[in-house]
Amino acid sequence: MTKILKLLALVGPTAVGKTALSIALAQQINAEIISCDSMQVYRGMDIGTAKATLEERKIIPHHMIDIVDPDVNFTVADYQRLARQEVVRLNQIEKPALLVGGTGLYYQALVDDFNFFPIESHAQVREKWETIGREKGLEFLYHELMRVDEEYAQKVGPNDRKRIIRALEVWELTGEPFSRLQRKNLDSMQLQVVGLYMDREQLYRRIEVRVDMMIEEGLIEEVISLREKGYDLGLKSMNSLGYKQVLCYLDGMLSYDEMLREIKRETRHFAKRQLTWFRKDERIVWINTETETSSNLPEKIRVKMAGQNQQV
Repeated sequence: MTKILKLLALVGPTAVGKTALSIALAQQINAEIISCDSMQVYRGMDIGTAKATLEERKIIPHHMIDIVDPDVNFTVADYQRLARQEVVRLNQIEKPALLVGGTGLYYQALVDDFNFFPIESHAQVREKWETIGREKGLEFLYHELMRVDEEYAQKVGPNDRKRIIRALEVWELTGEPFSRLQRKNLDSMQLQVVGLYMDREQLYRRIEVRVDMMIEEGLIEEVISLREKGYDLGLKSMNSLGYKQVLCYLDGMLSYDEMLREIKRETRHFAKRQLTWFRKDERIVWINTETETSSNLPEKIRVKMAGQNQQV
């Protein structure tokens, strides 16, 4: 029989206050934190990814932070494998594992135990769908995906060209919907998950302040240091939020004010997408952080988690 792993999770949009609350909660329950952030895995990308500080990491051990250099093509399958190892290890020593972050795909890959099949790309099939997309448009491709794999189509949305084509390619190569190949459904985790949110305007104000603080703390200098090491816009990591805009500013493609406005605007859009993703997960119990005093929130989260016993 498959062993049931226990996992606590604290999710929500950027700037909602997950880091400070997760550390306070981890202290209460003697947990270790597993980061659920697609950019915090990269070394040297600290300010723009809002990593927990070294002092905070001394208080509570953090995992899945600073594990690869920015030029490594780190995938969601890599994250799933390594994060699951941490969950297993913490369960073995009977220490609570607390997943914290806002990368929805990483969260879902771990808690739903997606199976990322190593299906090799077939160049002719890929090119076929690329050609159809160029001739008939992305909307046509999306309708095709809705026809063969409605579940995955609804998940990725009508504008994600890369994933739409990949799913059509997999369907043609295997005869199976991509959504079915991804999902294991092993019922191998006992999940207790809380989501944090606040009024949208308040969240946007916090984002504005946060971006200004990142600049004051040295985001531009951090990007200069990364660029001097040879990391540029040719890398997935350096196209992430904040880093891309600063590189464009350094290369003269954006003015200072344009850089700031774009980071803030894109961060607002990102937070909205995060909430949209997590709102689809009916297992998440939501807490409005504005309705509680900061000192009460860790206990409120703990109680909400204790009241759940979801097997996934």
